[in-house]
Amino acid sequence: MKRFALFCFFLSLFFIAAAPVTAAEEGREASGPQDTLIVAGTIVNSQGKPIKEVAVHFYVNGVKVELEEEVSTSKAGRYEAELFLPRGTLPGARVEIEAGKPAYKTTERVALANVLKEKTDDAGNVSYLAHHGFTLQRAITPAFWIATLVLLVVYALIAFELMHRTLAAFLGASVLLFITYLVGTFNSDYVILTFEDAMHAIDMNVIFLLMAMMMIVGILKKTGVFQWMAYKAYQLAKGNVYALASILMVITAVASAFLDNVTTMLLIIPVTIEIALTLKIDPVAFLMPEVFASNVGGTATLIGDPPNIMIGSYAKLSFVDFVQNLSVICAIGLVFSLVYFIFLYKKDYLKAQVGDVQTMIAHLREEYKITNKTLLIQGGITMGIVIALFIAHGALHMEPSIAAMVGAAVLMAISRVDIVEMIEHEIEWPTLIFFIMLFIVVAGAEESGLIQVIAEWVKDMSQGSLVAAILMILWVSAIASAFIDNIPFTATMLPIVAYLNTVIPGAEHGILWWALALGACLGGNGTMIGASANVVTVGMAERAGYHISFMKYIKIAAIPTLITIILCTFWLLVVEI
Repeated sequence: MKRFALFCFFLSLFFIAAAPVTAAEEGREASGPQDTLIVAGTIVNSQGKPIKEVAVHFYVNGVKVELEEEVSTSKAGRYEAELFLPRGTLPGARVEIEAGKPAYKTTERVALANVLKEKTDDAGNVSYLAHHGFTLQRAITPAFWIATLVLLVVYALIAFELMHRTLAAFLGASVLLFITYLVGTFNSDYVILTFEDAMHAIDMNVIFLLMAMMMIVGILKKTGVFQWMAYKAYQLAKGNVYALASILMVITAVASAFLDNVTTMLLIIPVTIEIALTLKIDPVAFLMPEVFASNVGGTATLIGDPPNIMIGSYAKLSFVDFVQNLSVICAIGLVFSLVYFIFLYKKDYLKAQVGDVQTMIAHLREEYKITNKTLLIQGGITMGIVIALFIAHGALHMEPSIAAMVGAAVLMAISRVDIVEMIEHEIEWPTLIFFIMLFIVVAGAEESGLIQVIAEWVKDMSQGSLVAAILMILWVSAIASAFIDNIPFTATMLPIVAYLNTVIPGAEHGILWWALALGACLGGNGTMIGASANVVTVGMAERAGYHISFMKYIKIAAIPTLITIILCTFWLLVVEI
């Protein structure tokens, strides 16, 4: 056995020794002294953003230089190549460079200038250095049109509710990848998005943050604390329906800021309907003010509304950044909303049959009490720590999702809640999958050049004016988010706003991010499909027997939505600039 092993060992050495030398190595060994040219540079797009995986080729006196490995740019858009040339080729030879990538125009060959001699070693080899950067221009290829069509179709399917939004995004992402590998393999003009790029496009900070917060809220639901809060609201109002409506709006807004508006509405709607039926008034008179307040309150923080989570993760904005820049205007918007809806539903509230307030309070106290005080204490402490970590995550250089994940994991461990039940029933997997697939669809639009085209158009329309850019982003976001789900719209706008921040004077401080957040979150109040919380509210009201039509929703919500956006306009132009 040992002899056989020795035989195999020496045989492998023989094959290694006899292995052929590559052309480049053979040239280096046989030619003796030679010139070495090291070329480096950065390749960017027209917005100055680095472009990765750009193929770079070199020509000497019109002949292409064959290299051992193809030279391409890194994620930072940088490339570096080492060319071995016969001795005496430089500096007299004409050295040219060209670069190309699908969805971009291949550059014409450009002669390298300023080829500098660095040193000559003892063997007579001479080293030269050169630097050359490129700006690649977008090419309108079939990939551009396919990505544009897929994005529009996905939007249409979501906006007109022709298909579940998760399925629409899933279908769009699948089509983009399928075309890339089926047709793009034979024609690079059809390369839209590679699988690797698709994986990098998924913002796992957003996914993990949403998932962890769903788990925390799912555990807190088991304590009955949210229903208890509704009972306390009625007790505090002491039978005054106007005060009750105001307190319910405030509770909904505050809860939405620290949980999320969808979860808040899911928890408060059943209790609200029961209270309204007891008072013998239309539950819609409470539900519409509440869902409006949930969107206003959710706008104030990083975790209150999905668009804010996306903006914060993309722009690296902290929990404190959102509170500092948005909480005051959201509080102003909440006060206005409160006054508006009380006047709007004044007649409904006057019809309320309050009856025996003390009997009602006693009934609610018995019906909606804390069911698990130990779990509530555990969940309350954990939630407090998570929020503290949200506030400090900028100083800790820690992603918000990490704070939420550790909170969810520790709370699950100490509460001994069944994790299988939690994963199956409390985590909204359709929502998470929707986000994942949407990131891929938007990445396809970005890789093919559509996002850059839109960004250039917005820049040209604003003519470099910060005021014009703020107005455009705020109002376009508000109008668009009223008629299509604000989540896909926000995903599309992220790279556009990021580009505008770099080219419009004064935008570098981030005011355009706040314009996008306010427009997307508050504009979603305008129609029943503008925000996920609206859809949930309308659906639960429908199941309870109270139909809210599309036009009825607009009739109720359009004016307060318009006024809150006007308030945001003054806030951004007067206070934030």
